[in-house]
Amino acid sequence: MSYNILGVKNAADHEDLYHNVAPKYLDWDYRKQLIRKEIREYNPGVMCFQEVDCYDDLDYLLKKEGFKGVYQARTGDTCDGCAIFWKRELFDLLHEESIEFQKFDLRNNVCQLCVFKMNVKNSSKDMGASNSESISSRSFVVGNIHVLFNPNRGDIKLGQVRLFLESAQRLSLEWGDIPVVLAGDLNSMPQSAMYQFLTSSKLDIQMHERKQISGQIYPSQNRSFKSSLIYRWSDEELRLATGTGASHLIHQLQLSSANAGVPGSSGTRDNSGEPLVTSYHSKFMGTVDYIWHTTEFVPVRVLDTLPIDILRRTRGLPSKGPLTCLCHFKISATFREENVWSGDIISHD
Repeated sequence: MSYNILGVKNAADHEDLYHNVAPKYLDWDYRKQLIRKEIREYNPGVMCFQEVDCYDDLDYLLKKEGFKGVYQARTGDTCDGCAIFWKRELFDLLHEESIEFQKFDLRNNVCQLCVFKMNVKNSSKDMGASNSESISSRSFVVGNIHVLFNPNRGDIKLGQVRLFLESAQRLSLEWGDIPVVLAGDLNSMPQSAMYQFLTSSKLDIQMHERKQISGQIYPSQNRSFKSSLIYRWSDEELRLATGTGASHLIHQLQLSSANAGVPGSSGTRDNSGEPLVTSYHSKFMGTVDYIWHTTEFVPVRVLDTLPIDILRRTRGLPSKGPLTCLCHFKISATFREENVWSGDIISHD
């Protein structure tokens, strides 16, 4: 489950984005109970939250539901961060680390990475004893990120995602070439160069304007990735984006989007297979939230988003709820060869 839960302070500081939303639906005490209700309904094994500024509240509620969590606050003057929770009876945490992007001159955002191991006793209830040894050896990486919003700073956005992917790959190799699931709010559209980078594993950034890396400024325009233009990036912008000053970015993870991996309705999906909408307020309606996975995981189910005409009737998110009626998807994933685990993952904003 990957969920930008909307930070309490962020909602208060940007009232213009939520003027169509009744104040009681923005109230944290109201919203946290809806989140808890949704978690109970879908019973995910691992959850990635972004814009968390009331972590103690979430931790208190989710402990009662059998979850344990870790939190990483953003640096600087901001007061929110990222949190990962997991079902204690299903998984054991083997390793945890985080990145404060400020240390790399990449603003105050953060990301988290955890290595989990399946609990043999609880994961093998419905499986034969012959699979027990395989189950005990299976671990996987979960990454959680909230990328910088600023549409103008494609160099910063690319730099954050680059470090995120590099760290996930490093952990995968260190723990025996284990599978990877990456989730979060990328503040990037499916038609963007950022999306291309994730899916194709490479990007010539000088073929793209810095302000168009995330596709946020003109989300209605489906721009082609093939361009005859060579855009000028300063040496500093190239350094931030690539870490080396080169103009090409490459990552080694073979990633697929969970949503794009399961066919959906043309009324709720775009040409890439992504939802038309995962985030909706007075100034934006579109998709910025994703779950990515390596080839060892296979998406099985997707709970589709609502068609845009129906979604517009809510006049924006958050709404009266329950939130599960609005924008999210669910996948069950199994290890391709061993079929040793099935769990639910949901994403919405």
